[in-house]
Amino acid sequence: MTMDLTQVKHEIETLAEKHRDEFEVVSAYIFAHPELAYHETLAQDQLCGLLEKHGFKVQRGAGSLETAFVAEYRSGKPGMTFAFMCEYDALPEIGHACGHHMQGPSVIGAALALRDTCKDQPYKIVIYGTPAEETIGGKIIMQEKGCFKDIDIALMMHAAPSTCVDLRCMALECFYVTFHGVESHAAMSPHKGKSAFDAALLSFQAIEFMREHVLEDSRMHYTILDAGGPSNIVPGRAKAEYTLRSYSTDYLENVIVPRFKDIIKGACLMTGTTCDLERSYPFKAKIPCVTLNDLIMENAHFFQAPQITGPREKTGSTDFGNVMYEVPGCCIRTAFVPEGTAAHSKEYLEAGKTQKAHEALRSGSEILAGTCMDILEHPEFLQKMKEEFEERKRKEQMETE
Repeated sequence: MTMDLTQVKHEIETLAEKHRDEFEVVSAYIFAHPELAYHETLAQDQLCGLLEKHGFKVQRGAGSLETAFVAEYRSGKPGMTFAFMCEYDALPEIGHACGHHMQGPSVIGAALALRDTCKDQPYKIVIYGTPAEETIGGKIIMQEKGCFKDIDIALMMHAAPSTCVDLRCMALECFYVTFHGVESHAAMSPHKGKSAFDAALLSFQAIEFMREHVLEDSRMHYTILDAGGPSNIVPGRAKAEYTLRSYSTDYLENVIVPRFKDIIKGACLMTGTTCDLERSYPFKAKIPCVTLNDLIMENAHFFQAPQITGPREKTGSTDFGNVMYEVPGCCIRTAFVPEGTAAHSKEYLEAGKTQKAHEALRSGSEILAGTCMDILEHPEFLQKMKEEFEERKRKEQMETE
């Protein structure tokens, strides 16, 4: 069935206005009740209640995470599957200074607009509530438990200083290493000790030497979590944290991480110590899909989103990268603060309850819904996106072979 896309997109604007008050109320409630990772019970209740009110089938506790959820709508005919994802955890002490309170209402708005304007098209909508983005990365755990399978495209929104998309983000590996030595008195019998702290220091120095021999956009950082005691003892125990990043998941996994592990082994060998190495959940780098990015930005222009800029070439790390490593995806960033405003700041927090924040929420809904309608009307777009995604992933993997 052929749609008049211009007319349908104007219907999206009408629907966004119709649901405006209830979306803003939910967003304001989540903003006023900030909850940290794995404790987002109030936000979950608000978003699940909104979805159930509008006829979505909702399952709480998705992916083994108590505050996660998944909601579905089927048009009745088999077809492509659009996945919308939202975060709703806050930051310690500063609350919703990253704008996560807007995401849930925004993607639910997109899902409602798609459902109510495309009732005769064959497709499925899945909405994932994903906790703990600011810490361990809830999407990573959910993915390991089987979420995000059998979807064709993954979409998000995030409030930002400009309306744009991202090209790349950094893969991240975090390690905690506990060194075990032999404690001794530093003045009376240092020769009887084996310093766990020395092992940590040697590993730090070796990482500094390694910087010269990895790709220049790699990032490697470290800190001491436990130095092992006062200066008058040879520490028998020390604990350090290491963060390793690269814009290539494969380069990080196959080059940087193995060298790092050799460094830890070498530090232990030189000091006669042993160690326990604990690996946190790995964040992967996005495989960008420029075809999808361009379509998203076409809709940003159509809906006259504010402060439109070119794509962000490089960003930090996000658990959405793990999703976008497996399936084409995009996060539309919608402007609600002046360009140059730092995230996780007082300025972000204060802007989160303004009319511009409500407008950013609405812009996200309109842009995402409009993009999905374009893909439904032109299924060849999705095929092109999948082909581009597979080719980019193949090239990345070849570069580290």
